[in-house]
Amino acid sequence: MDIPRAPTKNRKRYVQAGVGAAGLILVTILLASLKPAAPSVDREVVSLDGVRRGTMVREVRGPGTLVPEHIRWISALTPARVERIFVQPGTPVQANTVLLELANPDVQIEALDAQRQLTAAEGELVNLRTNLHSARLTQTGVVATTRSQYLQATRDAAALDSLVVLGGVSRNDVSLARDKASELETRYDIEKQRLDLLTSTVDSQLAVQREQVVRLRAITAFRLSRLSSLEVRPGEDGVLSELNLQPGQWVVPGTILAKVVQPGKLKAVIRIPETQAPGLAIGQIASVDTRTGIVAGRVIRIDPSAQEGTVTVDIALDSTPAGARPDISVDATITIERLSDVLFTGRPAYGQPNSTIGMFKLVEGGRYAVRIPVKVGRTSVNAIEIVQGLAAGDSVILSDMSRYDNVERVRLK
Repeated sequence: MDIPRAPTKNRKRYVQAGVGAAGLILVTILLASLKPAAPSVDREVVSLDGVRRGTMVREVRGPGTLVPEHIRWISALTPARVERIFVQPGTPVQANTVLLELANPDVQIEALDAQRQLTAAEGELVNLRTNLHSARLTQTGVVATTRSQYLQATRDAAALDSLVVLGGVSRNDVSLARDKASELETRYDIEKQRLDLLTSTVDSQLAVQREQVVRLRAITAFRLSRLSSLEVRPGEDGVLSELNLQPGQWVVPGTILAKVVQPGKLKAVIRIPETQAPGLAIGQIASVDTRTGIVAGRVIRIDPSAQEGTVTVDIALDSTPAGARPDISVDATITIERLSDVLFTGRPAYGQPNSTIGMFKLVEGGRYAVRIPVKVGRTSVNAIEIVQGLAAGDSVILSDMSRYDNVERVRLK
């Protein structure tokens, strides 16, 4: 017959191992179902700001330089050689200060020749006027003499006609007297026509010669101006800014000889990123940081085209800051508009205006931050309009959080 056996210790071990394996599998499943722990972010490293409702000032900012409002470029009018330089850059100059002296013998000869031709033409005008007036006076005398002879012949013919009745003269003598009177009448008419013709042409002949004198006078003035340009003067008060020539150097017409500026009248030329240029307008208020102080100003010109991603804006300064000089670097802030009763917060380091961006909003008393979609509107230098997604009193992270694009929640420590 069969005899029952007691359970062995190995069977007990198998049961315990099975229970342990089942527990391990259950723990693994539970751990797998849990969400990964939120990464930690140092609170001192990120930039935080709150959402506020109120007036938001839209501003744009850009770097630039101070430049003179008025620059006078002095260029060469004629080819010449630099003889002497009298003034160095940085020196205040008057309008008639001689900056440098040029030399060109051909220009001097041309000026002398032009003066000679002008003098000759003026002499011809004087002679022509004298000759024409003399000829008119002479012809007037001829007309008067002919008239006198004609009247005398007319009286003689009339006297002979009266003597024919008495038989004192022959009819042949009377005919001769009448023919002479007729001849003198014709000569008198011809001389009068000559006088009228001479008188009518006097003004036209003088006008032609006067025009010639005027042309030669203009040519002479031009050549004298070229001659005087060999002594280079600024033409207005200011400070000599540039003069990069050396004695003996040859210059051609159009070569820039010097640059004169008025240092007391400066403007700021600012480069604004083209993404911020929409909204800029003439007359907008601006503030310019000259490193030695803040100066108020206004926009006076906006470049119609962008270059290298920026738009050039000219700002007129209300006052000249102490120690300011041309070409120093400045920063300017231009006020575009004021938005009343809007939600806004500090401008984040990412995102474009009028778009939807992901921002981390602080929750659970600021211990955590969760990503939420936020629709933003208009932007300023340091602020951005909140259209949807946040409410007044919320706190957000403005720093670049692109390294956490794969998580929706972070812990602030």
